[in-house]
Amino acid sequence: MATFNRFEELPVWQEAIKLADEVYNLTEGPDWKGSYSLRDQLERAALSVSNNIAEGFERGTTSELLVFLYIARGSAGEVRSMLCFLEHRSSFANFKPQISNLKSTAESCSRQLRAWADHLQNTEIKGQRHLNEKSRKQYQIQKDAAVFKKKLRESLPEGHPLKRGSE
Repeated sequence: MATFNRFEELPVWQEAIKLADEVYNLTEGPDWKGSYSLRDQLERAALSVSNNIAEGFERGTTSELLVFLYIARGSAGEVRSMLCFLEHRSSFANFKPQISNLKSTAESCSRQLRAWADHLQNTEIKGQRHLNEKSRKQYQIQKDAAVFKKKLRESLPEGHPLKRGSE
């Protein structure tokens, strides 16, 4: 799995920025037919996805990151809900393809956020704030050991009981 040092490097953050940018393209266009409050809510929810990813990433603990990932996912769902509403409004009939693309982008963000959250829930790493030299070395030793075991299993002859991964 890739390691990222800045939230701007995260594929899900990049997708979330794309979502916000495309929402703003819709709402700032001359053909926007929605009320100010709908526009404001849609823009805020869209921008909230990337902002919560960034804030969670910068917090420094896995538990805080998870909270913000779920908030971001909730915002992506809020965007999709509003887009579904727009799809049903006759005044937005000419925006069907754009709305469909926006929904796909929001769904992509949701899927990525869910996968990342699932991964984080199954890790023993508590986050950057909790890492010190000793824990970094221990983590690296465990990682190296796993790679070594995998290579060792691959070098065993077919049919060997350890070849299947049992220990």
